Amino acid sequence: MLLAFSLGMRWRWLLVPVAVVALGLAGTWQARRDYAAPGPLAKDVALVVPHGSQAEVGRALVAAGVVADVWRFRAAVLVTGRSGALHSAELLFPAHASLREVLAVLRTGRPVQHRLNIPEGLTGAQIALLLDRAEALAGDVAVPADGALLPDSYTFERGLSRAALSERAHAAMQRAVMRIWVERAERLPLRTADEMVTLASIVERETARPEERARVAAVFLNRLTKGMRLQSDPTVIYAVTGGAMTGGLALTRADLAVDNPYNTYRAHALPPGPIGSPGIAALQAVAHPVVTDELYFVTDGAGGHVFARTLEEHNRNVARWLAGR
Repeated sequence: MLLAFSLGMRWRWLLVPVAVVALGLAGTWQARRDYAAPGPLAKDVALVVPHGSQAEVGRALVAAGVVADVWRFRAAVLVTGRSGALHSAELLFPAHASLREVLAVLRTGRPVQHRLNIPEGLTGAQIALLLDRAEALAGDVAVPADGALLPDSYTFERGLSRAALSERAHAAMQRAVMRIWVERAERLPLRTADEMVTLASIVERETARPEERARVAAVFLNRLTKGMRLQSDPTVIYAVTGGAMTGGLALTRADLAVDNPYNTYRAHALPPGPIGSPGIAALQAVAHPVVTDELYFVTDGAGGHVFARTLEEHNRNVARWLAGR
């Protein structure tokens, strides 16, 4: 009996480490299952991951519904520590991301890219308003000069300063203007690149049709060569609104007579500066106008224009438009 009892006790003690190993394997299996299991996030979410400890990051993830438990998150970070450090940025987490996927985003994910589109033809004040309304940007920005920023689509990460984005658009405009000015056609009646920008800003507001830009530019360049007034409505609108607008205003005879250097119904030269920000296409149109001796154009009532070489022909086009209207 004593021998049997002794053997029984020995087997029981031998079973203890076996049980421990079994429990450990089961725990490891469950941990791996939890690590790869879909998470609680119902839909994709962009989250600003804070600078701080793993606990702070974990609490932010739990609050956003990305992970279910801070402790499991911290354990997963600890176990996979050799895979790299966690990044602090605005990151995009996919719906139902597992802990494995969450950690991959935190370690290798690219920060969310925001986009600001600056349309062609806007004044500096209008562009400043766009910058101010971009909630992912930070800080204040001075109102840029008209024609100083290149209309384009700009990507940026959350927290970029408005001043920095404005400077990027300004540098882009400077590069574009210098390249186009150097490659311009010969014998243009323009003395400087700044004059090219000024005329391009007028062309930008006069027509929205790509096929017309170089023709409209040619009309204005022909008028400058002959010492004629440009007689451009957008410049008068700019003058009477104090630079706030370049279109969308019905002009009166009194408006056309206003004494202002931007009123090209009175001034015989280009305005003293741009009336808005021209895009690349308008700049190219001024630098490479079509070859024509046309001096006039008037709307055709359908979004385009009718062009003329003589005043008599132009007056007939105007009368035809008025009759159709």
